[in-house]
Amino acid sequence: MPKNRFQRMVFAFITVAITVHAYVFFSLYVVHGDMFKEITGEPGVLTAIGKMGGVPVLGKPIPIWAVVLLEFAFAYTLEILLGSPLSFRLACKNFDMQSTHPVLFETAIICATVGIMCPLMSFLAAVLYYDYQGGFGMWTLLAEWLKLMCYNFPFAFFTQLFFIQPFVRTVFKLLFVKDIKKRNTAKEAAAV
Repeated sequence: MPKNRFQRMVFAFITVAITVHAYVFFSLYVVHGDMFKEITGEPGVLTAIGKMGGVPVLGKPIPIWAVVLLEFAFAYTLEILLGSPLSFRLACKNFDMQSTHPVLFETAIICATVGIMCPLMSFLAAVLYYDYQGGFGMWTLLAEWLKLMCYNFPFAFFTQLFFIQPFVRTVFKLLFVKDIKKRNTAKEAAAV
């Protein structure tokens, strides 16, 4: 879909903007929600986070909006520097881009991206949300990282494959409709 650096950056921006919101929601409500409610005795996750003064990041509570911005900055940087280029190379290594159906090739890219980004972002989350009050332990961090990957990978795989990427591709086509038409016209002219 994206054909130049600007388009790749826009595509990554849209993807990461949607994905980070989904994962912050998933992490706060599904992974950590019960723990937050248990610690504070509050009946709801948001009220528990409010009572705690925010989400604990590096041992200090920060507001949810700051968590979203922090994760967005890390995820966008990792996506641009590692996720996108490596997933494309992995897909090209296993499939011929010219002879493979575009849907299959895009699916390969999505799967490779999840395989790269999920461990990276889960490790980052394990470091950021580690319980530093009880002291630091490398084995505990490793166990937390593996636990987060077990939670995050199925969520990442299915949301990216069936919801987020189809939506992002639709938005991308709407944003770059003129460029896509021009590209298709050039392909048709070259084929004749």
